Amino acid sequence: MVGAPLFSEFLVSVVFVAASQLPTPFATFTMHGFLDDATGKEHVALTLGDVSDGEPVLGRLHSECLTGDALFSMRCDCGYQLEAALRAIAEEGRGVLLYLRQEGRGIGLLNKIRAYALQDGGADTVEANERLGFAADLRDYAICKPMLDHLRINSLKLMTNNPRKVNAVEGFGVRVAERRPLQNGLNPHNERYLATKAGKLGHLLGNLHQGEVE
Repeated sequence: MVGAPLFSEFLVSVVFVAASQLPTPFATFTMHGFLDDATGKEHVALTLGDVSDGEPVLGRLHSECLTGDALFSMRCDCGYQLEAALRAIAEEGRGVLLYLRQEGRGIGLLNKIRAYALQDGGADTVEANERLGFAADLRDYAICKPMLDHLRINSLKLMTNNPRKVNAVEGFGVRVAERRPLQNGLNPHNERYLATKAGKLGHLLGNLHQGEVE
């Protein structure tokens, strides 16, 4: 069992709080803050350009990865994907990135560290989650719907390797006009991790050999 559906039909309680400018090395984005009243989790959307004109928007739904996004971990490809997505949006001059507080595919930071310890002992990323009593992927992308509604986005050119994410987005009524692969950061520390994502989680990845993934 891969995990819970990536889209829940239950009502979500995500509300917009505030927006501000966020200068980055790639572009100056508008940062929109959202609060999920049900869980207390805070989520962010970064937008660039006019995303509310009805045309498909280059976008990424990025689940939080403290180790990869902030601490430069090479065990995964998350930080590499985050940077590549922001660069792509900046180059296009228009786009959106939703930063979702769903650490460790939904199991949380401390359980993720426990899973890493099991991986140090030989388990792959799916086996580690399952040994801890979790499904392989517990993320629920229903929280994205009110965020995209607030931004008046109804069609995406989605940067992802995960077909289940495409299904989730279409499941809550946002059109995926195009799926753009996002393969970055292959290295000796994450080669097995990426192979497991392809083999057990169905991610659409190319040839996983050193030097062949950009």
